[in-house]
Amino acid sequence: MLIPTTVLTGFLGSGKTTLLKRVLSESHGMKIAVIENEFGEENIDNEILVADTQEQIIQMSNGCVCCTIREDLRTTLRDLAERRRKGELDFERLVIETTGLADPGPVAQTFFMDDEVAESYLLDSILTLVDAKHAAQQLNDRQEARRQVGFADQIFVSKSDLVNASELDALQHRLKHMNPRAPQKAVHFGEVSIKEVFDLHGFNLNAKLDIDPDFLQDSAHHAHDHAHGAHCDHPSHQHDHEHGKGHHHHHDDDVKSFVFKSNRAFDPAKLEDFLGAIVNIYGPRMLRYKGVLFMKGTERKVIFQGVHQLMGSDLGPAWASEEVRNSKMVFIGIDLPKDIFFQGLDKCLV
Repeated sequence: MLIPTTVLTGFLGSGKTTLLKRVLSESHGMKIAVIENEFGEENIDNEILVADTQEQIIQMSNGCVCCTIREDLRTTLRDLAERRRKGELDFERLVIETTGLADPGPVAQTFFMDDEVAESYLLDSILTLVDAKHAAQQLNDRQEARRQVGFADQIFVSKSDLVNASELDALQHRLKHMNPRAPQKAVHFGEVSIKEVFDLHGFNLNAKLDIDPDFLQDSAHHAHDHAHGAHCDHPSHQHDHEHGKGHHHHHDDDVKSFVFKSNRAFDPAKLEDFLGAIVNIYGPRMLRYKGVLFMKGTERKVIFQGVHQLMGSDLGPAWASEEVRNSKMVFIGIDLPKDIFFQGLDKCLV
């Protein structure tokens, strides 16, 4: 049985520690191992962990296990799996907390690239906590914060009670444009119920692509240049004079998403060549991408997804007889040239 793993990311103060404390001390009856990145500015240790211990792995009162990374993540993962096999440690799932400035990409890639890790663990999802009070500034100033949003399978917006409704709405609108595939939920600080954190299957090759239908419409209509779209009177699209930034409206985010849709079938060989080529060129800037595809030559849906340069695909369920066959793909990345993607994908259609 593979160990489901959740990667927890988010900027400082967004509530990761609150969430972790609950995992490590609440009586939820689950056996969870937590890997904490030691460079965290706000360590949990002082409060609920034994400090200065030689042993890197500490057993909590509720049966959870906590361990800090002093070396490389792969070594720590292999070590934990080994000790679990030997019966020295007992845990059913794993949570990895990245530091506030970390890019979750390399962490996610470890689960696909390292065979030993892939034999023991299954990456379930990347959760990103966003602090409503400071998010606008952090997203403007720090690419790491924008990347964390782009990678997310689920976004928890914390401290939403500290901002007014229109600020929250503007933030959620902005996050949605950066990452339309991650559901958003406003939470009080980091207080999220455990069941909302686990088994989200963000990396499963499943046949549904959850994108808000309004967003799809919005993207499809203004496929060429969203800046002239009807939505531009939204507060998040307006200039931010507050911090003397002048021109920080919403479209300046370098992490953006776009959706490609078509009712014509793809030619499998052409599509494979094209996707291979763009992943080769833009891979480092492609954060997450996923699609449910209508392919010539098969009666089944084809599902593909990727993180950076790593791309996988699989046959999904058969198209139902009354179902309209079409392809939907979402790409989330840093300054990706939408027109090159669209023209290239167009040429792969039968």
